[in-house]
Amino acid sequence: MAQEKHFFQSEAAELLKMMIHSVYSNKEIFLRELISNASDALDKRRIEVLSNDEYGEYEPRIHIMRDKEKRTLTILDNGVGMSRQEIVSYIGTIAKSGTREFLDAAKHDGSKNGFSAGEMLIGQFGVGFYSAFMVADKVELVSRRLGSSEAWRFESSGDGSYTLEEASLPECGAVVKLYLRQQNGEDGEDKEKDYTDEWTLRDIVRKYSDFIAYPIVMNCSKWKDKQETVEDEVINSQKAIWCKAEAEVTEEEYREFYRHLSHDWQEPLTRIAINAEGSVNFRGLLFIPQQAPFDLFMNEKSGGLSLYIKRVFIMNDCKYLIPGYLRFVKGVVDSEDLPLNISREILQEDPRVRVMCRSTLRKLFAALRKMLENEREKYDGFWTAFGKVFKEGVIHDPENAKTLLELSLFHSTHKLAAGWTTLDVYKTRMKPNQEGIYYLVGRDLATLKDSPKLEAFSEKGYEVLLLTDPVDEVIMSHTHEYGETKFIDAGTGQVASEEERKEAEKQMETLAGSFAPLKEKIMGALGDALSDARLSARMKSSPACLVGDGNAMSLQMEQLMRAMGQEVPPAKRILEVNPEHPVIRKLMDLAQAGDARVGEFAEVLYDQALILEGASIADAGRFTRLLAGIMSRALETDPE
Repeated sequence: MAQEKHFFQSEAAELLKMMIHSVYSNKEIFLRELISNASDALDKRRIEVLSNDEYGEYEPRIHIMRDKEKRTLTILDNGVGMSRQEIVSYIGTIAKSGTREFLDAAKHDGSKNGFSAGEMLIGQFGVGFYSAFMVADKVELVSRRLGSSEAWRFESSGDGSYTLEEASLPECGAVVKLYLRQQNGEDGEDKEKDYTDEWTLRDIVRKYSDFIAYPIVMNCSKWKDKQETVEDEVINSQKAIWCKAEAEVTEEEYREFYRHLSHDWQEPLTRIAINAEGSVNFRGLLFIPQQAPFDLFMNEKSGGLSLYIKRVFIMNDCKYLIPGYLRFVKGVVDSEDLPLNISREILQEDPRVRVMCRSTLRKLFAALRKMLENEREKYDGFWTAFGKVFKEGVIHDPENAKTLLELSLFHSTHKLAAGWTTLDVYKTRMKPNQEGIYYLVGRDLATLKDSPKLEAFSEKGYEVLLLTDPVDEVIMSHTHEYGETKFIDAGTGQVASEEERKEAEKQMETLAGSFAPLKEKIMGALGDALSDARLSARMKSSPACLVGDGNAMSLQMEQLMRAMGQEVPPAKRILEVNPEHPVIRKLMDLAQAGDARVGEFAEVLYDQALILEGASIADAGRFTRLLAGIMSRALETDPE
């Protein structure tokens, strides 16, 4: 039969031109597309062979042949192949179902969500075969359909037309031959990759098609006795271990896969296998590292799981499969239900992806809960490494906030909680009349343990959670209770009974007159920093402490905001003083006597309270001079 010349529809010609001449951000994707097509063809042949004994046995393969001198790259498979009509239907009619719509989308979106127009085209309109024109001046396809003796040759230069003629092929399958364009540019982004180079092709296959079920064979160079020979070698691992039963995979294979995935040479803390069946079928394999990466807090947008569809790599940072507060989790999710080459934009909106995310989260939470209950030492290691990030989810994921709090660990004042405690364990130790879960937020653990605000709680035996992470204060401002038990800030809360409170109020009223002169001196010296000064029964052994005024931002939050480069005006606070402390009683006497030194003593008292809060002193030099003066006068009156 003579060669036939056909013309693409005019819109298809425009489409081809756009693909060939556009600045495409990831041209190497063409090889993934051609290998995926070959894999699909082998899948189809396997299915047809199962239903027809006449086809007999065969050895499935995908073969890559490279020719540096002729600058050709050939991808061969012995899959189901195509008939003449199928070539015309599937290859000769580009984006059959929506060429015009594709063109409109491509023209109006050059770089949406990190994908170029070309990538969105391939992803949404199924024209992966034509990605070959990004790197080739001419593409030739020879194919023979399973069960037929006829073969056909398709040839096009991407100029709006193609030829079709009879050909010969020893067995069914397809041979795609690319006549590669000459490399352009000297270096940098304009430098075209050499797609006949063995290691370039190896890297692309390893990145995108390493877990294809069929062997991908390539003619590779071998050196022996300083002589180069060419031998065929399988260049993909075919080890999609997430698709195997755990009993079929050795520990060393799991470790090797984790290193391949994360580039972390330590063993993972734990692994989680996923095999979800239901409205969406998918498999996965997740790993939690032992240690946090150095950039865990530098790039909150990093992370995500590697997404595969039918064992074909799609992307390695799919954030729609796992929330940001779990960005330290490494792993793979492989779906049979998602369309190959799905774009990021569609991923974000696809309800199947949301189902996959929820299923993945349930599996992760179940694994962490099991570790918390049965391997507490290992869980403590997990929390030390990732607790600060994990707790972000309480704010960002309200749907799972209760579960996240159940799995969270906290430092505590309880003598049995030298390391960490959970909220559920805390609740088992609550006193019969305790009003809620008490907590105190501060800069570091040592500072919190010495806080005057804990003295009354310690005296009554109430346990207080000590929260030192920057996210803790934000969590407590958004989360008011755990179950039906409310959270109470120990910095503002009271532990006295109703009777004790009334007795304390009477005592403060009695001392109010004596305190008035001291209060006037304190406010005169510190009015710019304080909103009020008042007597308090909160402390037992300390002279004074600072507490918030209503809804004012805490000192810790002020420091955090300033560290983030935000302008935050200093909030005025309340200085609470302990009338039972000898320093305060002496200051009250000095104030009533009109001693001029009281203002200076008040400044020292305020700076001491700031230090106990873990905050910085505004004028360290003045504090040092005032303290030296007090010490000097004390030494002068020393009876010895």
